[in-house]
Amino acid sequence: MLRRLALTAVASLAALSAAAPAATAATGPLPLPLPLPLLQDDAATRLTITVSGSGIADAEGTFELRCGPAGGSHPVARQACDRLDELAGAGADPFAPVPKDALCTLQFGSPATARVTGTWHGRSVDTAFSRTNGCEISRWNNLRPVLPNV
Repeated sequence: MLRRLALTAVASLAALSAAAPAATAATGPLPLPLPLPLLQDDAATRLTITVSGSGIADAEGTFELRCGPAGGSHPVARQACDRLDELAGAGADPFAPVPKDALCTLQFGSPATARVTGTWHGRSVDTAFSRTNGCEISRWNNLRPVLPNV
């Protein structure tokens, strides 16, 4: 019984492989598959950065940042992309929140806030930045020039 199944499978495979070139020749070449946009550039960086409360006119507003190649409306896109690549190369996550158990100095940097959404190296990002204590100020400063110098 097993031998009969194996012979049937081999015969079917042979018939199909012989018929496929003939069918292709009659109908023309098969179309190439369309690229899948989600699989093409998993390392892409596309961020929307919204800054408010900085008191600096040039720093306020919403900016788009694209990397690979650098572009968008971000005022220093090339430097911002370089910084993000540097942090990625070091294995750092610049978008991670301050740990809940962190001991932070009680200093106030400014009322500036920033919201960053989008993708960084293919990973979804949705995080907020402030300058309300030493840890948050350090987190903001670590992401310069993606975030403005305030």
